[in-house]
Amino acid sequence: MLKKNDLIELEITAAGANGEGIGKIGGFPVFIKDSVPGDRCMIRITRVRRNLAYGHIDRILEPSVHRIRPECPVSARCGGCTLQAMDYASELDFKEKRVRDCLHRIGGIVEDVLDQASEPILGAEDPFRYRNKAQYPIGRDRNGEIVAGFYAERSHEIIPCGDCLIAPVEFPGILKAFTDYMKEAGLPPYDEASGSGLVRHLMLRKAFSSGEIMAVPVLTSEKIPHRKEMTEALMRAGVATAAANINPDTTNVILGKMNIVLFGTGFLEDRLCGLTFRLSPQSFYQVNPVQAERIYDIVLEYAGLKPEDEAWDICCGIGTISLCLAKHCRRVLGIEISEEAVRDARANAKRNGLSNTVFMAGAAEDLLPRLVAGDVSAEGFDRGLPSREDPAAGSLSQGRPSVIVLDPPRSGMEEDALNAVISIKPERVVYVSCDPATLARDLKLLLAAGYALRRYRPIDQFCRTSHVETICLLSKLSSAKHHIEINVDMDELDLTSAEAKATYEEIRNWVQEKYGLHVTNLNIAQVKQKHGIIERENYNKPKSPDSKQPGCPEEKVKAIEDAMRHFQMI
Repeated sequence: MLKKNDLIELEITAAGANGEGIGKIGGFPVFIKDSVPGDRCMIRITRVRRNLAYGHIDRILEPSVHRIRPECPVSARCGGCTLQAMDYASELDFKEKRVRDCLHRIGGIVEDVLDQASEPILGAEDPFRYRNKAQYPIGRDRNGEIVAGFYAERSHEIIPCGDCLIAPVEFPGILKAFTDYMKEAGLPPYDEASGSGLVRHLMLRKAFSSGEIMAVPVLTSEKIPHRKEMTEALMRAGVATAAANINPDTTNVILGKMNIVLFGTGFLEDRLCGLTFRLSPQSFYQVNPVQAERIYDIVLEYAGLKPEDEAWDICCGIGTISLCLAKHCRRVLGIEISEEAVRDARANAKRNGLSNTVFMAGAAEDLLPRLVAGDVSAEGFDRGLPSREDPAAGSLSQGRPSVIVLDPPRSGMEEDALNAVISIKPERVVYVSCDPATLARDLKLLLAAGYALRRYRPIDQFCRTSHVETICLLSKLSSAKHHIEINVDMDELDLTSAEAKATYEEIRNWVQEKYGLHVTNLNIAQVKQKHGIIERENYNKPKSPDSKQPGCPEEKVKAIEDAMRHFQMI
């Protein structure tokens, strides 16, 4: 039995949800931070629980072929970029497998459906310097010196980090200028233990389209000593605008509700997908604008909007997705819990000349059921929702969306909101998720209500971290409005005796049991086609005209052929 401080040799065979390596001793899993699948290490056990243990690397005996030297000197201590010791191709593979595992294990989606719906992960061209925002906690080190950086994993110990490699190159100079000003002015950083001090964080945000930067010092009081000197220090550092955010509460939430403009406009403007967006300090905005544009392109593709359609965007933030949708359909309703974000969304719609949008402030789990019941309405939208089954109720012009886009925070959608979406019965649901586990949980409810997963694609929005974005398209299982009766001669189906001998599932299971290989329906279809066994078009048809169909690896071809011989198919 393992115990704390044991030193053991272990081979890392898998990666956990946060990117930590996993090895097993007699089937007992051990989680090791900063290890990479393929490493062989000496591990020091740090904690033992009933079903698992934790450890750290004492020394690496044989490094994995996927291990690289982290570019950031504090990556092992900082709680941010947990995958810097893994090469980027392996990082993408890890994230793709994690999404699929969650959809299968938590969502209960069978492998056949995942095989048909999955699309390859969309990696970034450059996994560094992609973030447009950073939030630096400011405090004191053990010697009483002011430090700024990031929290160590699972703690509030500040790890000094002047230059974060996933943040813009301009940020380190601005951070240093601000902390130098604090030292000269004698401004005390906030102390969590005593609740004293003035400066909690410095948030920096960059508009990639213009290069302008906004600084947001987060303070405990609106009384700002040496305000002029703070303004001058930030202006000299190249900041275009600054606003002090006031957060006097004892909380882990970074930003408070009040902003005081120090200089400039107090907001930034950025361009995304051909649209202009205003960003205030509290605005939710995708942190990776290059990948965000690719996300929104996929959302539009999945939504399949027609000019007469209506779309709803739930958890819409400042309206980024809403306005992208509005260019392709009749009108859009956006719902967002933050009133400030809704104000920004309305201003963004006006700024871009899109008058076919309406935004409502409130929690989705509150507003959606009330919209369904007809207890609330928005200017420009009809009160209540007509039934699609009632011909007298009218058409989409009376308020029922063809498409609902869900883009919730990491915690996912509240069940009341999902139930309201189900009762609205949109033809398509596009779910944009930043957490595979909560995505899978929510999809399980939607699938049980009669929706089917048609397509999904992971996107690496948070490079070098364990987080991954996923976009899913769901549609109703039976959405046909008209039926045509046809007579089919069974001979026309051309079902050969070979095809009838074994199902795809039986072939997959046989290969898995004998060879330990996972083969897909596509793999099997390609081998069947090779041997002249008639195949249905959908198994071999690319998902899009531009996509390339992967070939079946030779070892899988041989295993499938062995299975087909076993079932007397060849």
